[in-house]
Amino acid sequence: MRGVVEHPAGLSYRDALITVDEEADLLERFAELELRPLVLHGVPSRRLTRAFGVGYDFETRATRDVAPLPDWLLGLRAMAAAFAGVAADEFVEALVTRYPPGATISWHKDVPVFGSVVVGVSLGSGCVMRFQRTAAGGERRVFEQPLSPRSAYAMTGAARWVWQHSIPAVPDERWSVTFRQLAGRRG
Repeated sequence: MRGVVEHPAGLSYRDALITVDEEADLLERFAELELRPLVLHGVPSRRLTRAFGVGYDFETRATRDVAPLPDWLLGLRAMAAAFAGVAADEFVEALVTRYPPGATISWHKDVPVFGSVVVGVSLGSGCVMRFQRTAAGGERRVFEQPLSPRSAYAMTGAARWVWQHSIPAVPDERWSVTFRQLAGRRG
């Protein structure tokens, strides 16, 4: 990426948040889920998702209550919350996403209906998460964070609200679980 390299304030990363065995168990459970394509601006993406707790509809731009987090996701939520330094019950959404080979995420910031802490856990194939922002004077600032299998990232502060992020095409199947708070709502 072209631009001045700068680590986004508020971006944290941890390798091996979960073990190989924990990852294998989660991947087995994900295989049993009913997934649906994420629809953005009327166009289904290659990513397949399943939300628990609270879902977000990009077409209506509204949240809705969906099936509660299953018991088998509660341990992962607790680990993600401990990593981010928040109470586990603050994470009211768990979004499970399957990325088939070649799937991408375009540049974006998470919608503001979600709160100030976002944690993602990567499973299966690794990838690179890219960040960009425009600094004073129009200079582009960039950063690339490799996401290894079983790792986690947390976005708070500027990383959450100022920087955009994206994921280029993944080479192999990748899964993620993204945990989010709702803005203005705790637990």
